[in-house]
Formats: sequence, C-alpha cells, structure tokens
Amino acid sequence: MNLTSLFNKKPYEIGIALSGGGVKGLCHAGVLKALEEQGIVPDIISGVSAGSLVGALYADGYSPDEIAVLFEDINFRNMTKIRIPDGGFFKTDIFQKFLDEKLRAKTFGELNIPLRVVATNLDQGQSVVFSSGNLIDPIVASCTFPVLFSPKLIDGVHYVDGGVLKNFPVSTIRNDCEKVIGVNASPIVADKYKQSIINVATRSYHFMFKANMLYDKELCDLLIEPVDMGNYDTFDVDKGREIFDLGYRTTKQLLVNKLDTSVV
Repeated sequence: MNLTSLFNKKPYEIGIALSGGGVKGLCHAGVLKALEEQGIVPDIISGVSAGSLVGALYADGYSPDEIAVLFEDINFRNMTKIRIPDGGFFKTDIFQKFLDEKLRAKTFGELNIPLRVVATNLDQGQSVVFSSGNLIDPIVASCTFPVLFSPKLIDGVHYVDGGVLKNFPVSTIRNDCEKVIGVNASPIVADKYKQSIINVATRSYHFMFKANMLYDKELCDLLIEPVDMGNYDTFDVDKGREIFDLGYRTTKQLLVNKLDTSVV
C-alpha cells in the first residue's frame, strides 16, 4: 500500500451536494432513490435551500418516497403557495413548525448522515456553512428566499437563502470526500415567461444563482442535472410528483451510462 495515499485519505468516501431550486428540489429525492437502487448512499450531504430541506429529511431517516409524500401533503403545498394580495410572502413560522413536526433530529449531531447547510449572512454578505448545533434554524435560513421571506435571525445575525452566494454547495464538501455527486435542480433555460412580479423576481434570482454555480459544477465527479427541470417553475407545487420522477429517470439513465466509472 502506498503510505502517501493512506495518510491523504479523505474522511468521507461519497458526498452528495444538493442545489437550491424551490419545489424543483424534489428532484433530489428522485435522484437519491435511483442512487439507492444502485447501492450508492452518501456518507455526507451538503444542501442549500430546497437541497438543505431534502438533505435534512434524508439524513433524518426518511426514504426518498416518504420525502415525496411529505411534499405532496396538502398542508405543505398550501404553505408554499404565494397568495397575492394576501401579503405575497411566505411565513417562515409556518415552515419552521413543519420542520419541528417532521424532523426527528433537532440538532445536526442527531442525524444519521452528516449534513452541511449553506445560508447567506445578509449583514456581512458572506456564505456560511452550518454543520453543528441547532438544525432547524439553519434550514429555515437557507430556504429564506430574499424579499419573499423575511430574513431569519440566528444569534443576532440576519440570514437569507444560501443560493444568493452559493446555490450549488459542492465546494463545502469537496476537500473531505473521495468522490462528490452533485445534483443541480436549477438548470437555466431562457424560455418564455410570464411578466408577473413573482416570475420576474424568481427569474432574475435564478440567473444570478447560475453565475455562482459554474465553479462548483466543475468540482463534481458526477454531475446530475435534469435538463427538463427548466420546464418547471420554482413554486410549481402541483408538479411535485412529476419533478420527483424526472430526477429518478434522469439518474437511472445516467447511471446506466456510467456503470464502469469509479463513482459507481
């Protein structure tokens, strides 16, 4: 055995990085299901926004199919719909209650799989990675889409969506993993869109998010990026099962083509 490789061995064999993307993040669960069927289970997960939610549920012991059912729950779907002119903003207290009820683990240390959650420090303009202590507050912070959500206050600091500065958190685990699988649920397709406040806002943010994803995409050993995901809107809550199935089918096909690679 090469002693150099022994001493340089990284702490985790396989890591998986889950991007943001609103309800499109449900494709992550479909991807995880396809990976499981090939015996691939991550040793560590990094997630931002919707990716942090799916990652937390999976690390907490929920199966991919169970995660899909949670997203289809009528209360969750109502919670994630924007109503204008009822205010037009998500209520983070409702989302926080959902997490309190569904997550068995209340701290990072209680999870079955190590998890890193990325949020944006709005006060200092910095990307921050949470990996210990309270679990629920960082997830809420990571999912706090600017303007639509009020910033999440943690220890006197205001946080918003981690995707503002890092929508694809591959670099947060790259140095600790032998192999990294990256799942991008937010490929940008410059297609037609409705001229509404919500659509213009989310489209603008997505173009911004795309710019900060390029570096991290290059860091993946295996990149899973369902192209047809561009046909769905961030808040297309009624299309959850379609999105889940798209992530599953894309990954199944990709793995068929990659079975002879070192990742699998």
